Amino acid sequence: MKIVVTTESGQPVQEVTSNAQGTWEVPIEEPGQYKVTLDAATLPQNMAIRGGNNQRAPTVYEGNPTTVLFALQAKTADGAAAPDEGGGSAFWQRAAQLTFEGFNLGLIIALAALGLSLIYGTTGLTNFAHGELVTLGALLAYLVNVPFGLHIIPAAVIAVMLAGGIGYAQDRFFWGQLRRRGTGIIAAMIVSIGVALFMRYLFLILFGGETQAYAQYNAQAGLQLGPISATPKNLISMGIELIVLIAVGFALLRTRTGKAARAVADNPALAASSGINVDRIIRIIWTGGGAIAALAGVMLGLSQNLKFTMGQELLLLIFAGVTLGGLGTAFGALIGSIIVGLFIQVSTLWIPPELKNVGALAVLILVLLFRPQGILGRRERIG
Repeated sequence: MKIVVTTESGQPVQEVTSNAQGTWEVPIEEPGQYKVTLDAATLPQNMAIRGGNNQRAPTVYEGNPTTVLFALQAKTADGAAAPDEGGGSAFWQRAAQLTFEGFNLGLIIALAALGLSLIYGTTGLTNFAHGELVTLGALLAYLVNVPFGLHIIPAAVIAVMLAGGIGYAQDRFFWGQLRRRGTGIIAAMIVSIGVALFMRYLFLILFGGETQAYAQYNAQAGLQLGPISATPKNLISMGIELIVLIAVGFALLRTRTGKAARAVADNPALAASSGINVDRIIRIIWTGGGAIAALAGVMLGLSQNLKFTMGQELLLLIFAGVTLGGLGTAFGALIGSIIVGLFIQVSTLWIPPELKNVGALAVLILVLLFRPQGILGRRERIG
């Protein structure tokens, strides 16, 4: 098979032929955006490109190999693409793949939304800077992983611990001080928008505007699991996300701290009168929320490349998941986030991928119109 590599502007780089196993390699002198084209005429007579798209546009980073994959499938006797081995049509195979990707995205959103929902439940703060905590975790892991050369797994652990400490410090020295001064909820929400802008552009100054990637696991071949193609890192990441979400849910239901957090979320004044240290519980929630958001950032960075706006882009999806599940309810945030993730990915079967995040806005509008308390939220009398 013949593969042609050109620059983004169309300047030729190299033309190579794959070996018997279908692998090939092109050395690139400068990082940047490139175009890779597979000459369909050079394929074996009984093979076709799945989906018909014979071009890829990878971004090459200095010091990091980039993998470009072309999925092939057998032809029928009349030359058309054969049905998938699972027996389904191309539409149903794509639907299964998008459902898997939606579940993966939903779990990442759920990790981030869990901390936001717990903070709202215990303090009443709608924290617009929560997306920057997601970015913070991803960038801290990158800092430990790439410049310092530590493997991404211990780097992620260090990033989660540091972000948890930063979450504690935020409440200890900033949000806690505002609460003691009697700052209103609306004023605190506006302050959180300012904090988000400050952190975002601080990341831009320190990290730069270019997209980066972790040193490990940034290029993996997919595993074919029936109609679904998944990389090992995505499968392991989903397992970790499920374990963390289950552990947090167990802690909320079974531990003394979790029960105290639910009591504070239900009625802070009554919780304080029954001997619960409300400030201590809120700081634990901020610490855990920062750590979980950082883990979500690391997982998002493994699924896609890192940039200083990644948390900002995820924030709308986080709010959609929290609102759908019910503001202030941890389990509602989990359910709502998975629904939002599935809805966004599967919707690309019918709408252009560039518009898929509009679905999150549609979810917000519909929920606020017909069930403002969310799936697991409770109706409340106002006035």
